Amino acid sequence: MVLEICASSFQSAINAQNAGAHRIELCSELAVGGITPSYGLLKNVLATVNIPVNVLIRPRSGNFTYSDEEFAIMKTDIQLCKDLGCNGIVSGVLNPDNTIDIVRTKELIEWSKPLEFTFHRAFDWIENTFEALEQLITTGATRVLTSGKKHTALEGIDSLNALKERANNNIIILPGGGINKENAVLFKNKEFKEIHCSAAVISYQKMDEKLSMNNQKLFDDRIIVHSDSDTIKAILDSIR
Repeated sequence: MVLEICASSFQSAINAQNAGAHRIELCSELAVGGITPSYGLLKNVLATVNIPVNVLIRPRSGNFTYSDEEFAIMKTDIQLCKDLGCNGIVSGVLNPDNTIDIVRTKELIEWSKPLEFTFHRAFDWIENTFEALEQLITTGATRVLTSGKKHTALEGIDSLNALKERANNNIIILPGGGINKENAVLFKNKEFKEIHCSAAVISYQKMDEKLSMNNQKLFDDRIIVHSDSDTIKAILDSIR
């Protein structure tokens, strides 16, 4: 069984390799479900590790429906990953009704070639997952990362198993979400080929009490944040 570690830092990537993991999914900001890692992180990880590195291409947090400009950024990031020698791309696009945007997803898959392509956990927002699975098979995607539409893959294991049977080896079902040392063997026993987890532990740094830089109101998948033109103009007017 292949163990993929979701690494959101250089140290996590190094630890994954040193511990014997088979593959890395590199991203940033696990707190919002992951976004595209920086060029510096990507370049330094690829220069240091020897195991395959797949890269998350997600230009922002929130939903998975992107503007033309955001889609262009995703393609630019994919080309960068190809130029740097990544193993694969992890991405995907949804329509506003949370069905797969077949046209754009197919374009990302074609743009990613010859790299492998994983459709990420946007899959868990889709109502008809069997239909979506068939669509992804026709697009040529390599695998689907999913928790079975539950908070954890363990909770969704029955749905994951049904997806695996439906896939019939035409696409890899990659269970992810809350997989740990206690439950990983359950997925092996169900004959999944791969599993995905962060294996993260939390360590608190000793430091004086400081003003928190976290903004709790921004941790919401339903929102997209942007700088507003009218607000900027109003601020400028106030300081002229």
